[in-house]
Amino acid sequence: MTKSYYLTTPIYYVNDAPHIGHAYTTLACDVLARFKRLDGFDVKLLTGTDEHGQKVAKSAADAGVDPKAFTDRVSQNFRDLADAMNFSHDDFIRTTEDRHKTASQAIWKAIAAGTSPKGNNNIYLASYPGWYAVRDEAFYSEAELTIGADGKKIAPSGAEVEWVEEPSYFFRLSDWQDTLLEFYDANPDFILPKTRRNEVTSFVSGGLQDLSVSRTTFKWGVPVPGDDDHIMYVWLDALTNYITGVGYPETETGEYATYWPADLHMVGKDILRFHAVYWPAFLMAAGLEPPKRIFAHGWWTNEGQKISKSLGNVIDPHDLVDKYGLDQVRYFLLREVPFGNDGDFSPTAMINRMNSELANDYGNLAQRVLSMVNKNCDAKVPEPGALTDADEALLSAARGLLDKVRDAIDVQAFHVVLETIWGEIRAANGYVDAQAPWKLAKEDTGRMATVLYVLAEAIRHLALLTQPFMPEASGKILDQLGVSEEARTFEFYGPDHALVAGTFLPKPEGVFPRFQEEAGKDGG
Repeated sequence: MTKSYYLTTPIYYVNDAPHIGHAYTTLACDVLARFKRLDGFDVKLLTGTDEHGQKVAKSAADAGVDPKAFTDRVSQNFRDLADAMNFSHDDFIRTTEDRHKTASQAIWKAIAAGTSPKGNNNIYLASYPGWYAVRDEAFYSEAELTIGADGKKIAPSGAEVEWVEEPSYFFRLSDWQDTLLEFYDANPDFILPKTRRNEVTSFVSGGLQDLSVSRTTFKWGVPVPGDDDHIMYVWLDALTNYITGVGYPETETGEYATYWPADLHMVGKDILRFHAVYWPAFLMAAGLEPPKRIFAHGWWTNEGQKISKSLGNVIDPHDLVDKYGLDQVRYFLLREVPFGNDGDFSPTAMINRMNSELANDYGNLAQRVLSMVNKNCDAKVPEPGALTDADEALLSAARGLLDKVRDAIDVQAFHVVLETIWGEIRAANGYVDAQAPWKLAKEDTGRMATVLYVLAEAIRHLALLTQPFMPEASGKILDQLGVSEEARTFEFYGPDHALVAGTFLPKPEGVFPRFQEEAGKDGG
């Protein structure tokens, strides 16, 4: 039976223009989804846009358009980003869709129908006075606030807060504190990296306050079932997208039965609390299972500076792709820093990775080996002879890579996967230098054929494994090795599906040209 794998990005807030952070989160999910598909899993990757809330309503009014027209336009920007980055999502959800309104009202009813671990109603009506950040769509306690330079109170995110008093429905989050802590203890990998898990457990252990889950001062949102004067708190609405995407409220059949609980919600560290505290509490209150894991990655800076619109240093992923190339950008973002940590983007670091690791290491390996095959083996996969210990060592290491990287993929350690692969790329380059097939072409053509075959077969394994990270470039390498489209999954990894001697190969072409900053384009 095929195993299923369900993973999600956050749904991106349409009040923001897509930036490197959005690309980073979805790229990580895309790589994981591609890897799992190649590894025989039935994968569903969900992304989309979060389109409700006070901030969106205000931005639409400022733009002089109605909120639906505003969200239609901005949501398309995120679809365009997904296309530009070659993301392989299976569904793109918008919270303004009818299916999502249905799911959001259904989970509200399910939560309200249940009782908390302390025997209380999960939802009750009261009045809320508190500090609210419109930008974050979140309330903050007095203890969390600081005073800005202008004397205004500031949330931990940097957003200004305002005092709000209005009738509100409350979710009895305080009653779920012990249940959440027990859940974290029973599921130690629910939150990764471990440092983030420690932050969450410390927050919950410090005591939870009941959560305001409705608003009355604006109307752009999902109405509370049975009380149209209130709309649902945008985070309860937004988080519900993860089950909307699998057909909730239908839970017995269809995609919900196949995919839920989700294997992974990938999020930025700034929204971890909503996902690791509020979301599992909402789900348990509704009688539903929490997801299996929340992974919170770090933020990117721009040459050491925090990225912000006010500083004018926002990094547009479209600009990066136009300048450096799509697969080069995909590679850099997941190679540069350990996934989960903060990262710093600089053109120098980008170009160094491109030229040293992609052009010099991987690209040069494929180009020189396939060029020698084309020149010295009649453009056909060579016929190998008896293998030496050095030949066996290189092939054995290549064939063992998949088992090595599976464990790292399963804890979202993308940097470890790439470093493991690059260890084999370096080993293959070392083998080329040691065996010197250009000399063998003059001295021992039989041995030359064996060396080139071993290298071509090693490159086949490398290209199969790099497909999730660099699908276009890896596909071109596999094309040049004569590997059919049907033979590019991990089912064909290993010696049982090795290259067939005598297979005609097309003329090789470089896949990773060096980048020359002075020319402002690939140097060729």
